[in-house]
Amino acid sequence: MLEKHSESEVHVDKVEQGPASSIAFGLERIGLIAVRAPIVSCIVLLVLIVGAVFGIHRIKIDDSLSQLFRSNTPEFRQYEAVTKKFPAEEFDVLVVVEGKTLLARNNLEKLRDFVTDMQLVEGTRGLVSLFSARQAPAPGKLPAALFPAELPEGAAYDKFIEGVKANEIIRGKLLSEDGTLALIVLSLDPEVVASSKLTKTVGDIRALMKEDLSDTGLNVQLSGVPVMQLEIRNAVERDGLTYNILGILAGCVIAIIFFRKISFMVAAAFPPMIAILLALGALGWANFNLNMFLNVMTPLIMVISFSDSMQLTFAARDRLIAGQDKFTAFKNAVLVVGPACVLTHGTAGISFIALQFSDSDLIRKFGEAGLAATIIALVAVLSLVPVFGVLLVRNEKVFATKFQSADAGVQALRNFCYWIAVRMVGRPGLFSLIAVLFVAGLGVIYANLEPRYRLADQVPDKRQAVAASDRLDAKLTGANPVNVLIQFPKGESLYSPETLQTIADVHATVEKAAGVGNVWSVETLRRWLAEKAGSADVATLKEYVSVIPEHLVRRFIDAEQDAVVVAGRVPDKDSSQLLPIVDKLDSELDAVRKKHPGYEVAVTGLAAIAARNSAGMIEKLNRGLTVEFALVAIFIGLAFRSWVVMFACILPGIFPVVMSGTVLWAMGEGLQFASVVALTVSFGLGLSATIHFLNRLRLESKPGVGSALAVERATVLVGPALILTTLVLACGLVVTVFSDLPSLRLFGWLSAFSMVMALVADLFILRPTAMWLINLHAKLQGTDKPAI
Repeated sequence: MLEKHSESEVHVDKVEQGPASSIAFGLERIGLIAVRAPIVSCIVLLVLIVGAVFGIHRIKIDDSLSQLFRSNTPEFRQYEAVTKKFPAEEFDVLVVVEGKTLLARNNLEKLRDFVTDMQLVEGTRGLVSLFSARQAPAPGKLPAALFPAELPEGAAYDKFIEGVKANEIIRGKLLSEDGTLALIVLSLDPEVVASSKLTKTVGDIRALMKEDLSDTGLNVQLSGVPVMQLEIRNAVERDGLTYNILGILAGCVIAIIFFRKISFMVAAAFPPMIAILLALGALGWANFNLNMFLNVMTPLIMVISFSDSMQLTFAARDRLIAGQDKFTAFKNAVLVVGPACVLTHGTAGISFIALQFSDSDLIRKFGEAGLAATIIALVAVLSLVPVFGVLLVRNEKVFATKFQSADAGVQALRNFCYWIAVRMVGRPGLFSLIAVLFVAGLGVIYANLEPRYRLADQVPDKRQAVAASDRLDAKLTGANPVNVLIQFPKGESLYSPETLQTIADVHATVEKAAGVGNVWSVETLRRWLAEKAGSADVATLKEYVSVIPEHLVRRFIDAEQDAVVVAGRVPDKDSSQLLPIVDKLDSELDAVRKKHPGYEVAVTGLAAIAARNSAGMIEKLNRGLTVEFALVAIFIGLAFRSWVVMFACILPGIFPVVMSGTVLWAMGEGLQFASVVALTVSFGLGLSATIHFLNRLRLESKPGVGSALAVERATVLVGPALILTTLVLACGLVVTVFSDLPSLRLFGWLSAFSMVMALVADLFILRPTAMWLINLHAKLQGTDKPAI
């Protein structure tokens, strides 16, 4: 029976090519335009490729750590306003120096030399370290440095170090309580951070680390927003190259193994590659920025387009083996398989449209880019597969004779698919019931997944920045800033008694807040002056502020002196752990707001934004995925004009999502941005196999042909291509495991796993479910008229 399937397929093609029977309303005929003039089409393609190359060069990298939360919400607008008024955190390089001999005299001398040398690095605006600390000012004199030019020796040095460790300005802030870790904050010029000069500046700092401190035995690491941005930038550039090379190789290798002809390998693998080039070029001309999500656009385009190019090539190959000439073979392939290709891209497009409901500008942009790439990939595949086939395939009759008797690889896949189909249609009711119960059980587990977000997951974890932040979490209460913004009412100045009292009350509240440490503000200076200088009057405070370098003052007082911040730090914990800290601090500040009406007091900072918004954003995306299930099922049902199809695609569509969620649950993971976006996109992409099978089943379902035989034929005809494309797609996505970015690794392996699970669902859930529904339709209608 297996040898007859190609003939049956050709017969079906001859009677089922009119647009009236097309599930894509004739849109597949776009693919026939280019093949009418293949040479001219190639010339046009060459022009488009040249334009795409220039477009790719226009793509810039968005390495901002706040990109996920960038939105038009009041919280984010306030956060942006604070970063403009107090431009410190976005431009601070944190140098973490650690070692048991940190305060040994020789090491301290070398550390001071290192600090001095760093101030000469091009692109720096200023520096704060333990050497910035001052002694209490004598009346009428400028305060002297805490560290004298010549350090004492012997017992005097030991006494001096005890005083340094007890200094309230630096203790627990720039120097750990045990004296084994020092924090140096190097402020960079904003223009340097935003440009390619950042690479040189950070490289110069690293060179000084090696030159000045290599023989001290101290461990020196860099962190801070600029360093994290640079590491993200480098990882995105490196990953893009990796994905392109490995994804293309996977497609070519698998295509050549099974087709065993260069011409078919080119017809199957080159259109997806060209689709990648054209899509990225279009995104460049549309001014899209490359970021941690858009960086996976290359494997996603490969996923979207390779599945359909393989189906088209397989269909044309079968027709050539059956004796058709190449023009007729590729034309019929487009007319028969093309409608399913249009529909698969349509479901993928719906997945990307679903991302538009996110509050994150980043995720919405990813959805827009994905939708544009989906449209470009559809046109490229439908047009280029037949063009390359017509231009490259030679000696059709010789090819047909050879592969009619020697097609071992594909025949083995057909036999495997037939073996599965026979068993699945044997007891469709039982297998459908088992599928319903199994998917429902997995759905319960999926529903218990909790939202998760951690800043470190957005930063390369195989580099220094995350490790250095972990040390700050352990020794100095945290690396992530949480700021309290205080805006003055009109008529109140920075040095008015009411303002200073408000700052003092806020400072005290933040200090007492559980989980917040390393608190700095104008009040820190005021307290120190009161204790060391014995004077807390406004004149002394003004005098001291006037001698502090401008870049230090701007950390806490804005240029107009109508707002200040009280800065604290929290560890880089999961947002579910940070949210109670932020909420409790905000509620405790209500007493200050009530005591000082007119003063606006708000908790802000990236950590606070993430804690407040991440869970809600993830839950909203997850709810959107649930809505997408229904929308895609209705869309496919309307396209096929069949309620049987609508219900048949629900279980195999949901299964990969809930199965992937169960794996996350078993690993102790929750739903992160990367995972929920991966599941949203994978749901649309995973339905490709379902749609191609249902399209083939529609063509095989004719009066007089039993439902079991129709399912078996459809499985044998499309199964091999589905298996091969799943392998290629999984390989194309799983290459992201080589990324340094944890979020991309998660996106990649979860998407690849979802694609494999989609194939499992197609083979073991869709077939019995479809057959059971077809039989049910026949009983309800009392006729053998095809239900699809």
